[in-house]
Order: sequence, then C-alpha cells, then structure tokens
Amino acid sequence: MPGMDVLVAGGHGQIARRFLRLLARDGHTGRGLIRNPDHVADLEADGAHPILCDLEHDDVRPFVGGADAIVFAAGAGAGSGDARKQTMDYGGAVKCIEAARELGVERFVIVSAMYGHVIPEGPMRPYLLAKKAADDALMDSGLDWTVVKPGRLTNAPGSGKVELARSLGRSGEIARDDVALVLLHVLGADNTIRGFFDLLSGSTPVDEAVATFS
Repeated sequence: MPGMDVLVAGGHGQIARRFLRLLARDGHTGRGLIRNPDHVADLEADGAHPILCDLEHDDVRPFVGGADAIVFAAGAGAGSGDARKQTMDYGGAVKCIEAARELGVERFVIVSAMYGHVIPEGPMRPYLLAKKAADDALMDSGLDWTVVKPGRLTNAPGSGKVELARSLGRSGEIARDDVALVLLHVLGADNTIRGFFDLLSGSTPVDEAVATFS
C-alpha cells in the first residue's frame, strides 16, 4: 500500500489519535481536523498534521487538499446533548461526505456504532439514530465507502484480533487500539468498498479478518 494522504475528522478523538499514530508508523500522511488549538501539540506528537477546523461551523473543503481518503471518526461525545449529536455525528459527517463528492475524494470510511434494524428507546437512541442517518447518507453518496460499526469501546490494550461480519448478532466490546488497526487495513482493502460490518474483539488477526470480509 503506497503512502497515502488521509484526512481524519475528529482528529483528537481516542480512536483517531491511535489511527493517526499507525498512519505515521507506516509512512502515510495523516491530517487530523481539530477545533481546539490546545490539541495541536498532541497531534504533532502522534506524527500527524493538525488542521484547525470546527466541523460544526467551518467549511471543510479548503482542508481536503489532495487527500486519498477521508476517515470520519468525529462525534459529539458522552455528555453532549441530543442536538449536538445531530449537528456533529450526522451533520459533520454529511459536510465531509459532500466535500469528498465535490472534490473527488472517492474513498471514505466512517466509524459508526453497532445497532440493529430497529433502534430501541433509551438514552442511546439519539446517538444511534444520528449514526444511522450518517451511515445512510454515506451509503447513498456514490463514494467508495466503508462503514465500520464497533461495539462497546474500551481502553484495554489491543489484541490485534477481532471478529467482524455484516451482522454478528451479538453485543460485546472491542479495544480502541483494534478499531484503529482495522481502519488502517480497511483503507488498503478493496473488498471492503461499499461494505459495512459489525466489529468486536475476537480470535482472527485483523489483517486476515479484513482481507476475508465479503
């Protein structure tokens, strides 16, 4: 996989920072969109290029540049209100999708969340509805998309082994380290284009799990 220029929305997020470090490790250019100038040093320490851009209010198009791919890993985060989940988890994603279409960035990977065909009532419902709406917008975009839907995220050390399928039919958790590693492999795996999958900790090495997805 030759050196790529990857624009990462939500650049200071926990998955995004892990992913940006992997890009730097493998000789790729990772550019992270951040809204807080105080986070510049963190991204530089990760080997990434920080870009100040508030996805909720700024035009993202000037920052797309020559990106080979966009990875949307942004989110309103725990403790944010329902309205911000709409403006960030959905609205921010749509803004990046539209920029990719306009500027010819075909490859687009989104970090979503596991949800079933029917999203239940409860405190997670607004978040999951926003994620599903963003996924649907991406799948209708005509881009070379992949939707990655991890289960409950943990900060445990990554095992490098996962289970993924279009539907796993069970709940569970996965380390953020392993989600980031999956994102790295997905970018080089054409078999994941126009595919979506649930993602949990498992027993299959990430490279094998991604390569055999269908």
